[in-house]
Amino acid sequence: MTKIKFGTDGWRAIIAQEFTVDNVARVSVAVAHWVKKNFPNDPSIVLGHDCRFAGELFAETCAKVFVHHGIKVYLAKGFVSTPMVSLGAFNKKSAMGVILTASHNPPSYNGYKLKGIHGGPLIPEDVQAVEDIIPENHGIDLASIDLKKAKADGMIMDIDLETMYVDHCEKNFDMKAIRDSGLSWGYDAMYGSGQNVIKRILPQAKMLHCDYNPSFMGQAPEPIDKNLQEFSALIKKGGIDCGLATDGDADRIGLYNSKGDFIDSHHIILLLIHYLVKYKKFTGKVVVAVSTTPKVKKLCAHYGLEYQVTKIGFKWICGIMINEDVLLGGEESGGIAIKGHIPERDGIWMGLTIWEFMAKSGKSLDDLINEVYAIVGPFKYERNDLHISEKVKQDVLAACESGKYTSFGDYKVNSVETIDGFKFHMDNDQWMMIRASGTEPVLRLYAESDTLENARKILIATQKAIGA
Repeated sequence: MTKIKFGTDGWRAIIAQEFTVDNVARVSVAVAHWVKKNFPNDPSIVLGHDCRFAGELFAETCAKVFVHHGIKVYLAKGFVSTPMVSLGAFNKKSAMGVILTASHNPPSYNGYKLKGIHGGPLIPEDVQAVEDIIPENHGIDLASIDLKKAKADGMIMDIDLETMYVDHCEKNFDMKAIRDSGLSWGYDAMYGSGQNVIKRILPQAKMLHCDYNPSFMGQAPEPIDKNLQEFSALIKKGGIDCGLATDGDADRIGLYNSKGDFIDSHHIILLLIHYLVKYKKFTGKVVVAVSTTPKVKKLCAHYGLEYQVTKIGFKWICGIMINEDVLLGGEESGGIAIKGHIPERDGIWMGLTIWEFMAKSGKSLDDLINEVYAIVGPFKYERNDLHISEKVKQDVLAACESGKYTSFGDYKVNSVETIDGFKFHMDNDQWMMIRASGTEPVLRLYAESDTLENARKILIATQKAIGA
């Protein structure tokens, strides 16, 4: 029997190895029991899948289990993004949203994400409660469950989450300003589930990888610079003022300026705070994961905003967003949520916010970044993902735990944050962080300095020090 564990964001596994129909059914049985216990009166689940291989098969498996347990299912038509399922769960007041997605993981993976009635990730305690009751066997004759009959009986209802989401965008953004700005927009869907939304709301945008390709052409759909070189090259040819990229399930953002330079999530978070507070006069608390730049704290101090740091994983941020007045919640990985929307990471929503900022201010992305730099100072950031053996990984983490690393080459450590992983603070606002991934078998190294060259020097010194 496969032990199924939910990581930083859902359960993920390799298709046909551990991610099988039977294991998906086992998880769905646990979800059904949790829903019936916590929502005993006429419960429903919003269900969808992204563009990955066999997404429809796995979604139908979930639907069979849910109707078997007497739970009504709102089944998304075609592939959908994670934010669409979260919005659907919120709008339908459903007990749960379930999306079959492995987000940014390589094409061989699929996954299972849980969303709450509040329109964001299910909070950690509830995720744990579901995980604790996953049975060894699902005990259901899946072949005997007729989905057509379930539809006829009103237990399964089709739902157009894509249109719901598009309408939500049209209502909440000044789309006229974005469309009529005279600026040229580019969008790389990375073959992911955001592709149809931009086609519908901004058909004039230059599109890349907006086709259905369940294997993502062999590329992990993570919107980081090394995976987006084709998009960068397209922008460098000229004619695109800002390029937006989203991951496989469209909850993470990547961004490019008009020169084809990658703008990381730290800068995006700062830009969003700057726009929402200075230009839109919003207020509220800022909550970021520990791997995010300390420049956020500096900008919050400038604007008089409360600032809080959490563990990595948006579920920790969401738990705060649903209970407090939060302006922005964000992570280094490109998952960001803002006030005025659901408490969910949403790459397209963040991209439209930046585009609206550019359109309404009449300023370039670089101009707006310089406005932020005038407050917090310039900085550059880099991340390395080390695919190393489990033994080496555990040895490094044990050395961090024991306080072995007081310096990395010439870089002296002044203090260490241990909220999640190990964040080493150094002179001149420089920092470096070591953390094991919660979704992949890798060790992540993060670094920030005044220049990209110096950030990379810190990473090289770190790798040498840890022997990886």
